[in-house]
Amino acid sequence: MKLITWNVQWFCGLDDVVSVERIVGEVRAMADFDVLCLQEVAVNYPQLTGNAGFDQVARLRELLPDFEVFFGAAVNELGRNGQRQQFGNLVATRLPVAQVQYYPLPYPADGGVRSMPRMCTCLTVLTQMRPLRVMTTHLEFYSTRQRLAQAQSLVDIHAQACSQAAHPPLIDETGAPFQRKVHTQSAVLCGDFNFETSDTEYARIQVEATPGTTRLTDAWRLVHGNTPHAPTFRLVDRRYGPEPICCDFVFVSDDLKSRVTGIDVNTQTRASDHQPVLLELD
Repeated sequence: MKLITWNVQWFCGLDDVVSVERIVGEVRAMADFDVLCLQEVAVNYPQLTGNAGFDQVARLRELLPDFEVFFGAAVNELGRNGQRQQFGNLVATRLPVAQVQYYPLPYPADGGVRSMPRMCTCLTVLTQMRPLRVMTTHLEFYSTRQRLAQAQSLVDIHAQACSQAAHPPLIDETGAPFQRKVHTQSAVLCGDFNFETSDTEYARIQVEATPGTTRLTDAWRLVHGNTPHAPTFRLVDRRYGPEPICCDFVFVSDDLKSRVTGIDVNTQTRASDHQPVLLELD
């Protein structure tokens, strides 16, 4: 299975051109992917750089006709122009999708600090080896307080899912909404976390939340050991800091560690201010 995660900055490249088509071309060139996780997808935000005032989710569906596309809006508001505006994370997959969940992440007050609501889009997909929970997110950039709370929430969401798999609800096959769900401890958590490996949040994601929970591990370390992460942000555009960093990660549950066969960063593309990451599972 091949998964690509990318903060596409509302599909705006470093040339300030907004192009969903370009992003799709770039990811297709990277791999024949099964799952595509995108952050910073916009609907009706014409004020964004490059004029992103259209439905990017709808356009992506047109360009990926063989994929199901699931969009989770962290921000859903009435815009200044009177239009409904949305901003969030998206997962597109050609694998069968057993269920979809959207989790709002904590948004504690941090007065005077720029911020926006954040969320996690979660799909349970059916692979040849097992059901797999794919979680993608984009944590707060400006507020450390909010980002810490959001990192802990992701651990809690994963722990809850693991507990459901270990202790499933009463079996119900009536066809009602209570009917049996697909629960799994196997998970991939990816996205733009807006923290670095030296930050507290990086370690917090990888703690064992409760006994019996499959711990999440940075997939880069499984393949590349102590080799520093390839940069995924500020590689060219230095508006947000002086040096390139890695803040886009893929974490996998313990049971998937031996199945990670590759993880790489495309450092060549300039179609966004972030670089895409490709994960391969056997």
